[in-house]
Amino acid sequence: MTAADAAASLDRRAFWTAQLEAAHAFMQRMFAYPVVECGEPAVPLREAAAAAGVTVAFSDTRIAATYPRHFLLREGLIPAFVAAARALNQRGWILKVEDGYRTAEMQKQLSLAPYVLDRVLAKVIWELGGQLPSPELFFRRLMGLTATAPKTGTHMSASAVDISVLQQSDGAALDRGGPYIEMSEVTPMLSPFISSAAARNRTLISLTMGAQGFMAYPYEFWHYSQGDAYDEFLTGSGRPARYGAVAIDLSSGRVTPLANPCASLHAPQEFRQAMDEALARSRN
Repeated sequence: MTAADAAASLDRRAFWTAQLEAAHAFMQRMFAYPVVECGEPAVPLREAAAAAGVTVAFSDTRIAATYPRHFLLREGLIPAFVAAARALNQRGWILKVEDGYRTAEMQKQLSLAPYVLDRVLAKVIWELGGQLPSPELFFRRLMGLTATAPKTGTHMSASAVDISVLQQSDGAALDRGGPYIEMSEVTPMLSPFISSAAARNRTLISLTMGAQGFMAYPYEFWHYSQGDAYDEFLTGSGRPARYGAVAIDLSSGRVTPLANPCASLHAPQEFRQAMDEALARSRN
């Protein structure tokens, strides 16, 4: 490795550390952010897109290789979603919804899934120059990349979508500097470690989504939400969030607020076991 390569690697590690620390601080603020749940039902996005005549793609993968995805958003967000999808269509692009609403169990299992834990563990070992992290540091990093409590995970509010964008011409994914899901120093929306073309695409997508009220999460380039704690805090609205963590009756869309949204989804021993298993896989 040349001196220039070593310096670049240090820059990347410093950026990763700073961004993940900022993401952790953000999550702490989300625990405290006020929510006044409005009780608005959730609506299936497939049906909404079809009814509006807009072209939208949907992921066919499963969460934690087990759970089918629930492509739901709150009813009041449907016009904005449709308008954003239509605006992307007019650019020659297709909005692909990678994920929507998650139950608490889905969120928990996603956080413990090997393909998530292994990627995050590898990056934290890299961050530490080859040293193994403490469980506390590993959990801290995970918290910035995947919600560890319902209050901090807006997918559990049915107010967020994870998206990719495809080209209408050939169906290829638009270059955003990395795939969904990427766990590295290119993951933050304003990462300096992506090409100018990828940065431009991120900006254009965020402007299109933002024109319809969807706020970009600063620490993941694929996550957009509206009306929840992320949105109200990042816009500095001073308003409480109107969408909080809920359970949804999938047949009717009726929502029920979760009783203890600040409770951790992971028991300490359960997480420690998952970390030990990730460490064992890293040695193989």
